[in-house]
Amino acid sequence: MKQLDTKKIVGLSIFTAIVVVLQLMGSFIHFGMFSISLVLVPIVVGAALYGAASGAWLGFVFAIVVLISGDAAAFLVVNPLGTILTVISKGVLCGLVAGLVYNALKEKKDSAAVMASAVICPVVNTGVFLIGCVLFFMKEPLTGWAQALGFGDDVVKYMFLGLAGGNFVFELLFNVALSPVIVRLIKLGKSRIR
Repeated sequence: MKQLDTKKIVGLSIFTAIVVVLQLMGSFIHFGMFSISLVLVPIVVGAALYGAASGAWLGFVFAIVVLISGDAAAFLVVNPLGTILTVISKGVLCGLVAGLVYNALKEKKDSAAVMASAVICPVVNTGVFLIGCVLFFMKEPLTGWAQALGFGDDVVKYMFLGLAGGNFVFELLFNVALSPVIVRLIKLGKSRIR
């Protein structure tokens, strides 16, 4: 049991470092005015391998890096508390829910569990972001941004097409393509070590 705990701690530490590096790298890749989240893959993989609590931890690390790196700066100046609540909630919940979905489905078919987790993670991440936008930023800055980009007063259309649309599609495709492959390789590697 002690060896298993050590392996989990080491594995989770490696995934934590990967989350930090990928989020910092991802901050240079933009669709629209915001960077994409490459870190959803290690969050899903960590949640699948080490459980929902580990997924929540990795999501929390993701959120802290987003806040520290300046990725949320446009929102922080408008409503610091709303930004912090939104960013931490979306990070923790996307990892937690990915882990819960994986755990609920893994007995039926492992590959389906990983795929479902890979889909739900960006859905929760983007969904909580959009909810945070509605709760904390609907009047400012979203109305101004929507008007400046030609959406007029249609802030909802701007939120889905201009703010989250491209990022969400990229994150979903990236996550769905890579997460199952990586989990399969890690599990294959684990079975060979024993």
